[in-house]
Amino acid sequence: MKQWTRLEQWLCSFSLFCLILLPVAEAVARLCGTGIPASNGLAVHLLLVLGLLSGMIATTKKEHLSVAVVQAVPFLQTVRATAVLSTVTGTLSAFVLTIIGWCAVAFINISLSPPRIIGFIPDQLFALVIPIGYFVMALRFARTALKKNNTNKTTLLWILPLLCGTVAAFPAVTKLLWGFDTPDSIFALNQALITVSTVIQIPAVIVLIAAALVGTPLFVVLGGLALLLIHGAGGELDVVANQVYTTLTNETFIPIPLFTLTGFFLSESKAGQRLVTLFQSLFSWLPGGIIIATVIICAFFTSFTGASGITILALGGILYTILKNVKYSDAFTVGLLTSVGSIGLLFPPSLPMILVGTTTQTNIFHVFLGGIFPGFLLIGAIIIFGISASIKTKIPVQPFHIRSAARAFKNSFFEILLPFLLIAGYFSGTLSLTETSAVAALYLFIVEVVIHRDIPLRTVPQVFAKAVPIIGGVLSIIALSQALAYYIVDTQAPERLALWLRTAIESKYLFLLLLNLALLCVGCLMDIFSAILIVLPLIVPLGVAYGIDPVHLSIIFITNLEVGFLTPPVGMNLFLASYRFHKPFVTVCRYVFPFLLIQLIVVLLITYIPWFSTFLPSLF
Repeated sequence: MKQWTRLEQWLCSFSLFCLILLPVAEAVARLCGTGIPASNGLAVHLLLVLGLLSGMIATTKKEHLSVAVVQAVPFLQTVRATAVLSTVTGTLSAFVLTIIGWCAVAFINISLSPPRIIGFIPDQLFALVIPIGYFVMALRFARTALKKNNTNKTTLLWILPLLCGTVAAFPAVTKLLWGFDTPDSIFALNQALITVSTVIQIPAVIVLIAAALVGTPLFVVLGGLALLLIHGAGGELDVVANQVYTTLTNETFIPIPLFTLTGFFLSESKAGQRLVTLFQSLFSWLPGGIIIATVIICAFFTSFTGASGITILALGGILYTILKNVKYSDAFTVGLLTSVGSIGLLFPPSLPMILVGTTTQTNIFHVFLGGIFPGFLLIGAIIIFGISASIKTKIPVQPFHIRSAARAFKNSFFEILLPFLLIAGYFSGTLSLTETSAVAALYLFIVEVVIHRDIPLRTVPQVFAKAVPIIGGVLSIIALSQALAYYIVDTQAPERLALWLRTAIESKYLFLLLLNLALLCVGCLMDIFSAILIVLPLIVPLGVAYGIDPVHLSIIFITNLEVGFLTPPVGMNLFLASYRFHKPFVTVCRYVFPFLLIQLIVVLLITYIPWFSTFLPSLF
């Protein structure tokens, strides 16, 4: 088993490494007037392999994203309750993923025949990773469920969900065996199964939602909903596998693993300490100067990691120590660091911004431009509040030493240079977004491993290993959420919702207020990637109906999700801060409240003054 796990990790790291080199090599070759044959096809199919392998690893390490409601319910934290929930969620996950695995077998047999040659490899060979990946994940979830239930881990019991899932996937399996010429008897049985699934559709949806609230991985819930709804509507189940393949061979999503790896190179090196020293030397002579430094450094980190959790966990310790040493109160320190953990999501090369642009079919370049003024407004509001608190409590300032500042700038020069290089390359049109992300990962590898030597070469695989489960969790959600989105779009649900709401609520401003409230709740309950891929497609037609600019709508969406991370009772940043700073959850909520109010005011300004989001895009 350990050898198999090491093989998975090695293949995953190799795919990620090739995914970095291919776009960089393509960019260099293009500048020389040539190109690399089939480079794009190979890159997107490497993303497919990476997505399923990293999903398998995330399953092994139990790092798939799930809703955090369980953490807020004390009686569900007992040993027995945890074991029961683990058994239920593991069994359900194994069942759903087995069905998807069989759907993938049918999809390969029907839709990828005859195969296309990608470089020198048939696309069917790449696509085999889909059924293999889902079957392996199903077995691992089943094994976890049996282990928690103290049941003998026999091979027979492991394959029980596999057999049950095969029965549930009967239409897909028969399509695999008989193709499009399904015998009448089998066709009748399939129709009977569709009728049954239609009858139990509503109870099954309720069960899946309840399962999500008690900790079932979100990608499993999304996949289960997609299977249930598509089958109930009389659709072919292999559509789910088709959407997985289509999504994970989409070039738009390649930057997600590459920027994630870039963020881990930053967080695993001493880059954070160097940047903190730099900004501290530059701003410590000002009242509240260390607040300015803290907000800027957190925004910088979050823009590259795309996730507020990494910023809090990576920089929380050092920034907490510095703020406490200059006499800021515990309440102010914890509140500030918790609130700025997600403050950089509006700046390039933020992964959520890329996903929002892709989902709304809006130019990503314009989305990035639209986030600049709102991002600075959010940063400015927190800094002004921090400076006011510093003056009120008479926090001492330190004299400015140009030599110390120059030395700190020299030490952190390469990290400071990175955003300027990426912005110049992408916004000038020299590099595509995929190439920009590959250059960022390669650049930081050279800086942190070769130049600064913060990360010894022998430990680079460990950085890859830490990044891979996060990549797997995100790509698993993206793949299956697209299958659910297919059903939603196919049923014209967004257009119907827009028509109904436009009739019920005539005022654009009332709609925006209700939208803010709804998105705050979404930010509490869902991770940002799931929210973008599931909720945003429902909102886009509403924006069109009320005449809201798509860039403005995108910025409203991201900003509300940022604030949702701070909103009790289940805001993700509140739990992370409680864990990182060793404070009771209720105490963290109380400390964050003033900062939450400030960010809510900024959200209202961004919502009701479109100029902040639309001015820069209008210039291009």
